[in-house]
Amino acid sequence: MFTIIGGDGKEYGPISAEDLRQWIAEGRLNAHSQVKAEGDTEFRPLEKFPDFADAFAPSEPAASLRPESADDFNARDYELDLVGCLTQGWNLVKEHFGILFVTFLVMMLIAGFLPGILAAVLSVVIPKSLMAAAWFSTGFKIALSAVTAVVLGPLAGGVNLVYLKTLRGQPAQVSDMFAGFQASFSQLFLGNLVVTLVTGLCMVPYTYVNAKNLEPLLAQMQKVQPTEVQNLLPQIMNALVSSLPLLFICLIPVTYLTVNWVFTQALIIDKEMDFGTAMRTSWNRVHKHWWQVFGLVVITGLLILVGGLACCVGLVLTGPVSLAALMIGYETIFGPKKN
Repeated sequence: MFTIIGGDGKEYGPISAEDLRQWIAEGRLNAHSQVKAEGDTEFRPLEKFPDFADAFAPSEPAASLRPESADDFNARDYELDLVGCLTQGWNLVKEHFGILFVTFLVMMLIAGFLPGILAAVLSVVIPKSLMAAAWFSTGFKIALSAVTAVVLGPLAGGVNLVYLKTLRGQPAQVSDMFAGFQASFSQLFLGNLVVTLVTGLCMVPYTYVNAKNLEPLLAQMQKVQPTEVQNLLPQIMNALVSSLPLLFICLIPVTYLTVNWVFTQALIIDKEMDFGTAMRTSWNRVHKHWWQVFGLVVITGLLILVGGLACCVGLVLTGPVSLAALMIGYETIFGPKKN
């Protein structure tokens, strides 16, 4: 007899081995579900029990990452369990913390420092008077995002690949995070580029107003004496507050588009789609239950934000868990059919 921890975090049991196998077949349990046998003192992932190892044996060679064709999952409905995604994400990271933490950390370091380094290099050759112009500053930021897509697009695809391999019980290495630079490089770059440009254009009104009203005040604050900074604070606060309504307006289409295209890079690297097909597929599947996917994106985003606010220390844990939860959501929407 066995006791399990459900997706809601509660214990259920005792349950027979026959019932457990039935629940596995129905998709109610997976390899990472926490289970305790009668007489055990601690819970373990279900895949650790020899009696159930065959239930999770891959039906395809490990090198294959395409469990179904697009026609198969497009015709299927799905239901996202937000709590279950987070719970399974936490369990996955606990079991494979090393590789999932390292790949997430490297991605965050590159994504955090690359734009700043490029901006610093370009600012040396671009006249300061031109950089101070609001219209140029706005266009410069969009162009900078387009340039960084050359690296960040393939990198995001590779990190998704590591998480998906780990989730599926397939051999994964840290070096797999760079697989996107060898396979589907152009498509991963274009997928990131198009999404970045479209969402960046949606933010142009706010970016321009910010560059015109706020950035000159911040630049001036860096030049004045410490005693004079206090005189600039009211102007800075006024510029921030006055731009908030425009920010909220711009975020509406950005949020809608970002949620619809959230799985673009994963589809390119996993299903070997071109970027256009991946964007359409992500859009169509997410649209079936947009609010569910939106909820998953918001929850995982808040986890990363909270981790970053905790002196970035919490990000070590919340970041990998958030990405794992997203990939579990991806498996629910695009993964193999549950028998």
